[in-house]
Amino acid sequence: MKVLLVEDDPSVGSFIAGELSAAGYDCLLQDDGKLGLEAAREGQFDVLVVDRMLPGIDGLSIVQALRQEGDTTPVLVLSALGDVEDRVEGLHCGADDYLTKPFSMAELQARLEVLHRRASTSALESPIRLQVADLEMDLLSQEVRRQQTPINLQPREYKLLEYLMRHAGQVVTRAMLLEHVWGYHFDPQTNVIDVHVSRLRQKIDRDFEPPLLTTVRGAGYRLGGD
Repeated sequence: MKVLLVEDDPSVGSFIAGELSAAGYDCLLQDDGKLGLEAAREGQFDVLVVDRMLPGIDGLSIVQALRQEGDTTPVLVLSALGDVEDRVEGLHCGADDYLTKPFSMAELQARLEVLHRRASTSALESPIRLQVADLEMDLLSQEVRRQQTPINLQPREYKLLEYLMRHAGQVVTRAMLLEHVWGYHFDPQTNVIDVHVSRLRQKIDRDFEPPLLTTVRGAGYRLGGD
């Protein structure tokens, strides 16, 4: 299980990360809210463990930002604030679980396993069809249509479009595309992404209105959304 731990207390963070690693987890530790949010956006984690009080951005704001972007990765919030109102607030912000300090590592690991198992079960029920506005993708037949007009895509274009559709409305960075569409890392200055995005845009937007695939200057690309 790949876990992102965002905890600013050095002793607590190193202890949790060490215990999780010893138990076989792949754990990345961040000690700042902004860095934690960035890592959550760019990485593929099974579960996020987020301290509530953090420098930069507080834990609940991290959860809210991710949920608004459509990120459904399970989140467990850690906090010394354990009143009912505090726990309810955390859950209302989009957290999946809330554990108060102090806690036992056995309980933390048990809760992480539950969250991971729940998310894995949901993944098995993933949709067989994606849709953004009038653009549709059938994941079984691998057919793509816009306004019921078939669109022929090359394999890499199809994979690129699928990733963009699964993250519709979100800004997808070049690094994310390199990792999840091409499956490896290379010089981020290469124009391979630009070439494929340009080809894809010609196919899904040239003969249709409104355009769906936009370039977010200095950030990446977005399919659909404002």
